[in-house]
Amino acid sequence: MFAPRRRPLSAGLPLVLTIAVVLAGPSAMHAAEEHPLLPIMESELRLSMEKLVSPEGTRPYFIQYAVTDSQTLTVAATLGSVTRDLVDHDRLLDVDVRCGDYTLDSTRQIRGGSDFDFSWREAASLPLNDDPIATRQTLWLATDEAFKAAVKRLAQVKANLKVKVEEEDPSDDFSREPPSVHIGPWITQPFDRAELVARVKKYSQRFRSQPLIYISSVNLTGNTLNRLAVNSEGSKLQFGRGYWRIQIMGSTIADDGMELWQSKSFDAFDPEGLPDDQQVLQAVDQVIEELLALRAAPLVEPYTGPAILLNRASAVFFHEIFGHRIEGHRQKDVQEGQTFAKKLGQPVLPSFISVIDDPTLRSFRGISLNGFYEFDEECVPAQPARLVDAGVLKTFLMSRSPTRGITRSNGHGRRQPGAQVVARMGNLIVESTQQVPFEQLRARLIQECSRQGKEYGLLFADISGGFTMTERYLPQAFKVVPILVYRVFADGRPDELVRGVDIVGTPLTCFSKILCTGDDPDVFNGYCGAESGSIPVSGISPSILVEQIEVEKREKAQDRPPILEAPIASEQR
Repeated sequence: MFAPRRRPLSAGLPLVLTIAVVLAGPSAMHAAEEHPLLPIMESELRLSMEKLVSPEGTRPYFIQYAVTDSQTLTVAATLGSVTRDLVDHDRLLDVDVRCGDYTLDSTRQIRGGSDFDFSWREAASLPLNDDPIATRQTLWLATDEAFKAAVKRLAQVKANLKVKVEEEDPSDDFSREPPSVHIGPWITQPFDRAELVARVKKYSQRFRSQPLIYISSVNLTGNTLNRLAVNSEGSKLQFGRGYWRIQIMGSTIADDGMELWQSKSFDAFDPEGLPDDQQVLQAVDQVIEELLALRAAPLVEPYTGPAILLNRASAVFFHEIFGHRIEGHRQKDVQEGQTFAKKLGQPVLPSFISVIDDPTLRSFRGISLNGFYEFDEECVPAQPARLVDAGVLKTFLMSRSPTRGITRSNGHGRRQPGAQVVARMGNLIVESTQQVPFEQLRARLIQECSRQGKEYGLLFADISGGFTMTERYLPQAFKVVPILVYRVFADGRPDELVRGVDIVGTPLTCFSKILCTGDDPDVFNGYCGAESGSIPVSGISPSILVEQIEVEKREKAQDRPPILEAPIASEQR
């Protein structure tokens, strides 16, 4: 999904964890009354805008306070035993202060240096009991710190402009947007903790009969998120939603030392939307079946040739290699490769493909969309952005940072608490006017194999994630990590599951090779990590047939499987 440091999953976890699952159902809500924090935030905001001034006379021209109130349930189990059972509640404050003006302010890129300290700062913790004095104290200190940093950085920005060459993109630093005022209900989501713990234990128990699956877990997370925001332009927001997920994960080691893993997940907006026991247990059995099959599957050698990316795999593919390259901030950052920066109005995809990012969609064909939100992190309403129309690039994903003649946000400024806002995806949707049923798509794959003289083509049934290198000092290439790959033989032999390959390539070449699509759009839900942290996203795409794709050998561990028999094997005797 991004530059090498960016992954769709949580740091340190297998890439498969990036794409997780949450399910939906009705939420319990309070009446739409203002939360007690909002007037406190407004009062402190007015005071700061009136009184804040540096010794040399610099004042803020914009301040925003954003509060993220998160109540989280986490339950994890392995082999029928609970390994984690935690309920947590935190309330985080982000303070954004801008000095200068809309044209030139303290957020402008300082060329020739690192902006890591500017991009990341720890969000402040607010009291959970709404205590006015304790809350004001935190707001006061956080505002003072942010203001001093903005004053210092504005001086650095101005000095940087004097000593560097003329900017390639002299766009303003901040767009003017109408204020948003919305007071939605404060969301609560009651749940039966004992029942959920029992369900997770039952699901994980299924792995107890599988001694060849060395590590397994079932995790359930429920997160009720409420957001408050006020800014000096007059915006005032209160809204929220739930994120619930069941994730099943298993891993093993093949005889040649290759580590193998598989995962399934379900996403919903509330606990009532989670799948029933039968659905989850079927998913557990599928993970087990696929892992054991992968363990016995042959390694595949590096290959270039035709391939099909199945719908969900195609959605991840587009997210990774296309979506990140059309994020607005990458078009003006001089360290970025700017693949599509000067291609507005030009063909970038086949003429039968269009791409839209629409975070206003809550669901697709009954599946809850993880990338849904009402307002972005800059108080701009979520809105659909038609990025590519009939193959032609029309716009970028835009936050309030203008670029290349695009002066307004389209509601895609996103972040996790503690990070700077940048343009990010929400629900990325791939549409096609050249669709065929999947069986015809498969037949065309075989025809393409024959035309190219290839013994087989590849079918990528599932992809976990990957990364895209977007910065100029690196090759403008991508790597995508498939987890279920089949050889489809041109001579009619049965398809064969294989393992040990990653998809690699460059985006412009890859997109030019798309031949047609299926009529079978499907959804992936996940979490994507990039400069502004980990955020929930979704992708929708049909299966696609590509004329040529390249795969390379995956890195392989050299350790043998465990020497002694697994303790759970004794239960099978």
